[in-house]
Amino acid sequence: MKKLKTLLVAAAVSSALGACSSTSEQTGSTATTNQPVASEPASILTPETNATASADGEITLEQIMADPQWLGRAPQNAGFSIDGSHIVYEREKMDSALTQAFAAPVSSPEQVSQVALSDMQNYRFDEKVTDPNTGNTAYRFKDSVFIQFDNGKTVQLTRGGAPLTNLSFMTDGRLMANSDSAVIAIDLKTGQREQLFSWYFAEEPEAVSAPEDFIAQEQITLIDYIALQRQQRQEEADQDEALAESNASIAPDPVYFDPAHRLVGVSVSPRGDKAIVATTEDKPWRDDSDIMPHYIQEDGRIASKEVRRRVADAEPENHALWLVDLKTGEKRELSYTSLPGYNEDVLAEVKAENAKAQGETYQVNRLPREITLLESWYWSEPSIRWHSDGRQVAVMLEAWDNKDRWIATVDLQNANLVSQRRLHDDAWINYRFNQFGWMNNSETLYFLSEESGYSQLYTQTPGEAARPLTSGQFIVDEPTLSQDDKYFYYKANKKHPGIYEIYRVNTQTGESEALTNLDGMTDYVLSPDEQTLLLTHSKVTRPEELYIKPVGSAQPAQKITDTVSETFTDMPWTAPQIVAIPSTHTAQPIYARVYLPENYDSSEPRRAVVFNHGAGYLQNAHLGWSGYFREFMFHSLLTQQGYVVLDMDYRASAGYGRDWRTAIYRNMGEPEVQDLQDGVNWLVENANVDRERIGTYGGSYGGFLTFMSMFNAPELFKAGAALRPVTDWAHYNTPYTANILNTPDIDPIAYRRSSPIYHAEGLKYPLLINAPMVDDNVFFEDTVRLVQRLIELEKEDFETAIYPVEPHGFVQPSSWLDEYRRIYKLFEENL
Repeated sequence: MKKLKTLLVAAAVSSALGACSSTSEQTGSTATTNQPVASEPASILTPETNATASADGEITLEQIMADPQWLGRAPQNAGFSIDGSHIVYEREKMDSALTQAFAAPVSSPEQVSQVALSDMQNYRFDEKVTDPNTGNTAYRFKDSVFIQFDNGKTVQLTRGGAPLTNLSFMTDGRLMANSDSAVIAIDLKTGQREQLFSWYFAEEPEAVSAPEDFIAQEQITLIDYIALQRQQRQEEADQDEALAESNASIAPDPVYFDPAHRLVGVSVSPRGDKAIVATTEDKPWRDDSDIMPHYIQEDGRIASKEVRRRVADAEPENHALWLVDLKTGEKRELSYTSLPGYNEDVLAEVKAENAKAQGETYQVNRLPREITLLESWYWSEPSIRWHSDGRQVAVMLEAWDNKDRWIATVDLQNANLVSQRRLHDDAWINYRFNQFGWMNNSETLYFLSEESGYSQLYTQTPGEAARPLTSGQFIVDEPTLSQDDKYFYYKANKKHPGIYEIYRVNTQTGESEALTNLDGMTDYVLSPDEQTLLLTHSKVTRPEELYIKPVGSAQPAQKITDTVSETFTDMPWTAPQIVAIPSTHTAQPIYARVYLPENYDSSEPRRAVVFNHGAGYLQNAHLGWSGYFREFMFHSLLTQQGYVVLDMDYRASAGYGRDWRTAIYRNMGEPEVQDLQDGVNWLVENANVDRERIGTYGGSYGGFLTFMSMFNAPELFKAGAALRPVTDWAHYNTPYTANILNTPDIDPIAYRRSSPIYHAEGLKYPLLINAPMVDDNVFFEDTVRLVQRLIELEKEDFETAIYPVEPHGFVQPSSWLDEYRRIYKLFEENL
């Protein structure tokens, strides 16, 4: 037996076995004030108990697939009050999917109280903004907007009516917001409301229009009554126009756009004099045939649910970008011709390869590409950034073919785009690292970019070269700029690909310092006064909990919640080791979680299961609590039964840089299966695993990989379970699939190469397919078509389980239990 060879981060694994911690996405959507909260104590620092715990600590499928509240109700949506004096977060109510809010003073975080529903508007918000000049803060709760003045007084500005969204402050201190098809400004001293800009997608009305044909012309000429009516309408219109020009109390006329278009995004300068508007053709997002039957309904009938269109039906999208002068109402379209590469045929080689396969010759063309305003997953507002002084504006644009991203400023005088940064990738631009904006006190841009191979933070004065503030083989994410522009706070995996800590970098010196040393997965929210970090932290075997830490202090982070149940902590979970498995195809190792049973190195070779995480671009071999928490518990159950379990961050996974991410370009399923082969070899050589007794399973992308491994490398696994699986990428969505495989009309080779349905003849060993029937992500049709293909291929060793009421992510505990009973049975019978 060879010695177990691991590149293990000992400190990280040690802490993973230690006290409770957490991981959770930061939302920044919480708020409180100093107003009183409900008096009922939340008992947050006392772990919960559960009377259904197994007496002997045995892990059972019934327990781990039950409603996850039995683990403890972890804190969610953590943030600060508006003035920063309180911490606020949510927890699920017992036996309910609803949440309740809790608040605690930053100075005394142990004094936790539940927020009363009657006071919720004082503690939660959907968006907020602070005026750096006055200190006034505006925030929106549901359909109401509030102002907290710098003296601490809070006033409700609106209650109901047309909602105000995209709140911001103008240079003159007024509050600006979107309201229906308009942008308004509110003077907080007088309450006066002014409409700055409004728009319609319609033909601009004319008082008098030119006659359409001969008969109309003759009517105007011959009939004095008609001529008089036209004259009076024109005179009235001229008078209204003169009144609007000379009288400041009259709102400006709307700006009209093509009636066949719709709005993509709009943003008005803080000075209130200019607007940037993005529009696009108003096309349907689906066809009439894009439906999904839902069989289990209250009325006993079948419902037809609308679903998105397939990438095979995708149509290119182009956005028109406009500069609007709000004083004159003039709109000018911003041309993309100044963007480097705007008309490059970036897919020429791909098109030529596909043309050659069809016996044709492709001729390179230089037509303008479809370009869109980036609609980032990170930002809720459109990718238009005005500097706080209103004199500069930047936009982020992307090519519809996914190969280019541009940051451009706008020459407001001449209505031209000025390219500041082009990021090109022959594969595809990462949709994740697109945060950008202006420094607060200088006309300097900042942005994240993967151009070095890893997401790093840059600053750039327009017209000059960009300056990297961070560099290295690690991921920088979630930057937060301090008000004085001295620091950027950020999250990064510098210590190890699977450990995320919080750092800050000095914008002048470029020196970074670590602010946390928790070893695991850590997210953060910076307090409004920039003195405190609220941390959401987890470890491998412990769900997320909240910590606080003073910024710039050597004082360690203080844990302020303890929500994990005793039932959970008393269970004999197996802590996975984080292993760096050598790759036969890349210089980088393949990081993986390895779950080992007791006495794994005994003389008897072990059975093994390889788990394939979903989403493709997702990281799971990290030192924090996994979103696949049921699978973590299932793997512990398997180790109790003597299995070894391997969970790999195969190529395409997040956290390892651009090259790891794009290794699957035009060839999904081959690099990942190569990594799975390396993983299997490692198990055999290092973990005493019998090569003939290894199975695999996974959901979504993991189900796709189960298919590709069992179809294209049929001797690798002796049984496999594919859950909610993709079988034909031409039927999946456009934003994800077109990144990796282009579109089917351009690159059919990539789709046939990468879709399991084309390789089904390779199936040799038992296969379980579990398919939810109301899945609007991976359609049930994916399973139906593959099953028919397997039938026609006369394959015997497969079976299908269907789940009539489940979406892509299962909801009902009974469905989870049924699914994992079948998976467990598959492995027990075949391994």
